[in-house]
Parts: sequence; structure tokens; C-alpha cells
Amino acid sequence: MDLNEARAVLRLPAGPATRARLTAIAYDSRVVRPGSLFVAVPGFHVDGHRYLNTAIHAGAAAVVVRRDHALQLGSLPVPVLAVEDTRAALSALSAAFYDHPGRALRVLGVTGTDGKTTTSYLISELLEAGGFSTGLMGTVQFKVGPDWRENDTRQTTPEAPEVHQLLAEMRAAGVTHAVVESSSHGLELHKLDDCAYDAAVVTNVGSDHLELHGTTEAYLAAKGRLFALLDEAGPKPGPRYGVVNADHPRSATHMRARTRAEVRSYGIDAPADVYAADLHLDAGGATFALVTPAGARPVRLPLPGRFNVSNALAAATVAWMEGMDLEMIARALGGVYGPPGRMQRVAAGQPFTVVVDYAHTGPALEKVLETLRPLTAGKLTVLFGCAGGRSPERRAGMGSVAAALADYIVLTNEDPHEEDPAAILAAIAAALTSRGRAQGQDFAVIPDRREAIHAALARAQPGDLVLLAGKGHEQSIISGRTKTAWDEVRVTRAELAALGFSAG
Repeated sequence: MDLNEARAVLRLPAGPATRARLTAIAYDSRVVRPGSLFVAVPGFHVDGHRYLNTAIHAGAAAVVVRRDHALQLGSLPVPVLAVEDTRAALSALSAAFYDHPGRALRVLGVTGTDGKTTTSYLISELLEAGGFSTGLMGTVQFKVGPDWRENDTRQTTPEAPEVHQLLAEMRAAGVTHAVVESSSHGLELHKLDDCAYDAAVVTNVGSDHLELHGTTEAYLAAKGRLFALLDEAGPKPGPRYGVVNADHPRSATHMRARTRAEVRSYGIDAPADVYAADLHLDAGGATFALVTPAGARPVRLPLPGRFNVSNALAAATVAWMEGMDLEMIARALGGVYGPPGRMQRVAAGQPFTVVVDYAHTGPALEKVLETLRPLTAGKLTVLFGCAGGRSPERRAGMGSVAAALADYIVLTNEDPHEEDPAAILAAIAAALTSRGRAQGQDFAVIPDRREAIHAALARAQPGDLVLLAGKGHEQSIISGRTKTAWDEVRVTRAELAALGFSAG
């Protein structure tokens, strides 16, 4: 792409003819190299417009700025492309730079407050069982055909250049279907605008990320952008459709109104196109009849919890819409694994159960505790904290849920970021005491997470269950601007070994 092609993408008038090729699209001045097009993006902590001179000194061939900043810049030694929204420009430029890879793939987007990671994995697993080649972009890992790598960005949705680079890798690897976990941040901040979605799936929409969206209505609207993007993908072969959860009518109704595409539904309780009949839950998973317009088949799902049945129904709906045989879908559901750090059991020969899960919101923690409660013969202990820089209501919500559903609670640091860790834990503790729980008797506050895990495991008795919530798959703890390596499962195994349990 040359500079005039970039201008055309941004719908700007052509400039002087040039044969210079742009070598990269960059939004971080530290990675600019000669020939890069630098896009100045306002961030949460810093504004890219402050680093224009740094980018130019590093060799930027041109810069993209917001119009309201362009008037204040004065003369710069490189061409300046002024646009209304540099984040939207970054997406459009990235898609064009990588030659619109989403147009060569079936792009399946999954959004929701809870369940989108597991649903994304299940969609990928079902489609692979059906003979397709899949790519996956999400919170835990990235997958390009048979190759996996960790997502160490701590963001569900990378910035637009990384999104389209991954899609381009998938295209080059012969991937047929790209499953894209689509966060509200990614949708609101235009990171996913030009993916060329073929399908949009919503699991549920609660109340979260109000630090960005402000209100629950704005949060719902951000999620709804995924369905609106179905109408903006341009001409592509194959069906274009939405999938909504009939058991969450508010979000389902909202999503239906955002697109002209066909919309299918799934559910457990409400009437739906795809649903589970004769549902039976147990410690090992669930048994149900998968009912679709094409018929019904028995399923034995090896993932515990009613919410995982819902996630499986969402994935089955997508697989059915992608043309998979119902018998094959039912058989594939019997062998799914789901993502790491989601209801992951840690067994080292101890006489009690230990489960690691990513649940880091009130609704997610509630679902996990409600799932584990009937499976626990003894006491149910939960360990968790709450990340800084998130809606303060999340702390009270998680505390209230734990007070209602757990026998004992250990509060510890999660990712305080730049907030005072003690203040975060005090807010959760206040929610516990307001529900009649007493510190020292019903709960403990141990800021160091390793010490907290040891304490939770040390007090467990035969038949008890210990849930370690909040970190799941994540590989670091962030305090201030310091990132410390962390692996919850590895640490848990080490602390079990310290207690004399090291089998398995």
C-alpha cells in the first residue's frame, strides 16, 4: 500500500504522486520503523498524538491524526492525514494493508458478558470435528490451523493491526473458519470493524466494563455492534446470520434489531430453534437431547454446569448453520475439552477437590459456585479478588455472591493495576460483612496470592472443594505497571506439594 492508497482507504483527496511503499501500520511509536504509517490513537493512559515527533524521528513516512489535533500541530516534515476518528482509521488501514483477509474466511464472532471464551473454543472444536480448519482469536490463546500460542496481551481483542495480521496468517495457513472472541472493548474501540463477519453469536449481556461504557445501555449497545457489523461486511459467499440466547430475552431482542441478517436462537428454558430437552446435570457433565429443526440427537457433554450446556447449544447452533450433520455435532460434543483455566480441576492425590476458574465478575462467580455447590460433599471454599481499573460495583457484587454461596472465603489480590490493593480488598470485605459474614470466622484477607492459596488449601478437609477464581489461564499479575509472571495451576500444584500432595 502506498500513501495515496492509504488516503483512498480513508476517503481523503489524493496527494502528490509517490511510489514509496508503506512498510507497516503502527500505533505505538516504539515499534515504528522507516516507512511506517503512524496512526495517533488516544489511549487510556497516553495519547499517541504526544509521540508524533518520536514516530517521525524513527522513520514514519506519514502520520494519521484526529482533525481536532491537526489544527494544533503546525508544520511537520511528513504528510499528515487528518481524520475524524483515528481508531476507526486504524482498523480500515490495517484491513487494507493485509489485503482484507477476513473476506477470504468464514469469520464467526462471539460476544457476551460470560461464556464467550468457552463458546469460541467449542465452536472451533465442533468445526474441526466436521472437517473444517479453524483459527481462533480470544482471551486465552490464538490458534492458526493446528498451531497454538498464548495470548499474552491481557486483552481479549488485540489492536486492529494484530487482528488483521492474525487473520492474514489464518488465510495463508488454509484456515476456512476464523472464530473471533469479540469483546465490548474491541467493538467499542473499532478494533474489529473490518473483519467481515459472517456470523455473530451472543451468549448473554449483564453489567460489566462500565469504566469504559458508562451505563449498562451503552455496554449493551457496544455488544450489539457485532450484529450491526454483519450488514457491513460486503459481498461474501455463504450464509450470514446471528445466534442469540433465548433465555436472555433483553439481549436477544436488542441483537435482532441491530441486523438484517437471519437470526437463530438457542436456549434451555425459553422456546428456541435449538434447545436441550431432558436435561440432567451431574458431577461429570450433562446429558440431554439436542433438538434442532433438523431433528434430535442424544448428547453426553463432559463439561459440568448448566451454563456449559448453554455454551454448547450456542456452538451447536453455529455448527448446524455451517452445514454440519446433526449426528456429527452430537458426537463431537461428547469429546470437547473447552479452554484452559475454565473449571479446570487440579488433582495431586489430595482428598479434596481443587478447581481453577477465570470467573472474575459477580455473575460468572455465581454461576460457578451454583454449579459446584451441589457437587461438594463437605465445605465449599472460594478464593478471589478483583482487578483494579474496573467498575467498583463488581467488588460488591462478587462479595455478595460469595457470602451467599460459599462456606468460607479467602480474599486476595488479583490484578490491582494502579489502584490501592488494600482498598479493593476492603470493598469486597465490606460486602461480606454487610451480608453477616465475620472476618476471622467466615473469611480471611491475605493479599499475597500464593500465601492465600496455601491457606485455602491447608484448611481443606476430605470431601471439601476449593475454588480458585479470577486468574484462570492468565500468566501474570499486574500491580502498578509491573507484570509478574504467574501460573495459577502451577502455583496450586506447588502448594499442594508443599502440603504433601504431589501425585498425578
